Amino acid sequence: MSTPIQWLEIATTDLERAKSFYASVFGLEFEFVEMPDSKMYMFGAPGQGCLINGEGSIPSAEGTLVYFSCDELSTELSRVEAAGGQVLVPKTDIGDFGFFAHILDTEGNRIGLHSNQ
Repeated sequence: MSTPIQWLEIATTDLERAKSFYASVFGLEFEFVEMPDSKMYMFGAPGQGCLINGEGSIPSAEGTLVYFSCDELSTELSRVEAAGGQVLVPKTDIGDFGFFAHILDTEGNRIGLHSNQ
């Protein structure tokens, strides 16, 4: 089964601060793109997603939750607070499905982490 997810946008109020957070926690590399009504930093393979700052892009800790895949999510969790974020739910065992955690990024977005270890 393939996923229907084509693209994701993580809203920001401070694009540079968000870029620094995601680079520090996940080791992501970014490509800057300026559109007529927004600015963004794309990350991952083409078509994966971006950090975005523009009209109508409002960070939120409620609603849709995006999960980032991690080899061992304790590594990323250990970087969250130093990067300016907050751990909301620590590493939690979900049996055969691995482990998850929730964090709050510097912009106020709740983000999920998942790993099999």
